[in-house]
Amino acid sequence: MSRNISDRKVYDWKTVPWRKLERAVFKLQKRIYRATQSGKKRLVRRLQGLMVRSWSAKMIAVRQVTQQNRGKKTAGVDGVTALKPSERQPLVRQLRVEAGKKVKPTRRVWIPKPGRDEKRPLGIPNMYDRALQGVVKKALEPEWEAMFEANSYGFRPGRGCHDAIQAIFLSIKQKSKWVLDADIAKCFDKIDHVALLAKLNNTSPIRKTIRGWLKAGVMDQRTFQPTDAGTPQGGVISPLLANIALHGLESMVMGLVPNTVNEQRKLTVVRYADDFVVIHENREVIEKAKRAIQTWLAETGLELKAEKTRISHTLEGDNPGFDFLGFNVRQYKVGKYHGGKKPSGTLLGFKTLIKPSQKSIKNHKEKLREVVTKNKALTQTELISKLNPIIRGWCNYHKMVVSKEIFGEMDTYLWELTWNWAKRRHPNKAAWWVTKKYWKPENGRQWNFSGELKNENRVTLAKHSETEIVRHVKVKGTASPMDGNLVYWSKRLRKSPDISTRVLKLMNRQKGKCTHCGMLFTDGDQWEVDHVIPRSRGGKDVYTNLQLLHDYCHHFKSVTDGSHEGRARIRDIEAKEPDEVKVSRPVLKTSRSGDGLA
Repeated sequence: MSRNISDRKVYDWKTVPWRKLERAVFKLQKRIYRATQSGKKRLVRRLQGLMVRSWSAKMIAVRQVTQQNRGKKTAGVDGVTALKPSERQPLVRQLRVEAGKKVKPTRRVWIPKPGRDEKRPLGIPNMYDRALQGVVKKALEPEWEAMFEANSYGFRPGRGCHDAIQAIFLSIKQKSKWVLDADIAKCFDKIDHVALLAKLNNTSPIRKTIRGWLKAGVMDQRTFQPTDAGTPQGGVISPLLANIALHGLESMVMGLVPNTVNEQRKLTVVRYADDFVVIHENREVIEKAKRAIQTWLAETGLELKAEKTRISHTLEGDNPGFDFLGFNVRQYKVGKYHGGKKPSGTLLGFKTLIKPSQKSIKNHKEKLREVVTKNKALTQTELISKLNPIIRGWCNYHKMVVSKEIFGEMDTYLWELTWNWAKRRHPNKAAWWVTKKYWKPENGRQWNFSGELKNENRVTLAKHSETEIVRHVKVKGTASPMDGNLVYWSKRLRKSPDISTRVLKLMNRQKGKCTHCGMLFTDGDQWEVDHVIPRSRGGKDVYTNLQLLHDYCHHFKSVTDGSHEGRARIRDIEAKEPDEVKVSRPVLKTSRSGDGLA
């Protein structure tokens, strides 16, 4: 039997053995996953009870919501934000899944939707409920990961939008087909509570706790509003609950065609959260699927969004193809010998191409233009440092499809923006003078928008066209990181398009292992880029002096290698300097992010 939380050793937060705790939680999740696959429901419930009482799970959940999550400084109705280390273990001891416990309402926060005038409502729970939701999610997720459908890709560990796009490509590459491209209207806000709780099929205190979160209500500008439907966006467990509510959509649609191998292969359903497509060669089947989906969604309190739902053909018609997750999927007619071939050798007569959508291109251009036009007074180096993460992030997302030509067009557009920015700063100078000042020859290239040379380093504007096009390999069937196949998931992680190029280089150089603890990086891990020789002790910001560590390994290494003492020494020196020196000195910035280089 596990000891009571109050009997646990009280660690200094800096010395908690996080790797040991994570391994304990993962082992328990793997047992829940395998028990679900074996149909042992009673064992699953017992193991879930162990999880919600687990000290390790509670510690990790508190660490996630107070240190790791982006919204850790966003307060709920209690006004509490990221806790101090001394306040975190008392919170761990308070966490309990109790049936009938009163839940505080969430705080309404409105955020703008990209490219639209309307705003998205978020419901921010207080810190206690966020941490408890993290614990409950660790208990529920492995059960549902063992049951979720193969072509469900949104908000799931080890899966992403590129898997969904590749599933679509595999479905249509040999034959042109009809497509139902649909979106569910206000999915998170309208999910029926009764239907969702019935689908959970869990009579334990976990179900009653989730019901309390759903019925907690919301505070909007000091006005309380009851929540009769929906699961609040902003909660840790909300994406999982939305996936549970939509579970069964694919199976229902597949049941519309005869249960034979040939007929089942012709029909494909790909869902990413509340966006999905239904693909079949017969339009009548697509229209039948649309009617069936509308009826099925109504039972869950949901409906299709009319303006975002359309039926199209991948090859024929006035507006062939469709947009999905920022990509445009379409087939093009080609000459007699230019298209692909069927396995039998018959010529297809068309080519399937997936490219960045026009909306995605437009939004990227607007973001680049906004950065350049709003930062006219910055130095060239500072402007480049703002642009590079945007460029690399957009290119990493689209490098898995046919993007080379579009990358070249984006470079041309960016050159025009930077030229206008530079010419505006020197309106009386000749074009050759401006070019020589801001564009430098480097690495065999003549035109490089580069900052001034400092400390043997020069910051250069990234080019879209330098991004290598790499085809994505779809995740296997219903595989999940909780199945215990760490080697498979580690190899997939080292090719993930969602990770920056710098991190991928370090991860591959280290063969997917943390150089401090020697454990494989897996999906869901938090990692940070570390300087082997700290910069405070003369280390350089070059790849040979970089390594990738788990965030807790990085913290332990920084405590022991003298990095903190070096920073403290610099702060002591700066504190003794005259005020005029402090003003002229650049601010000391230390980054532990795993994102790309500026």
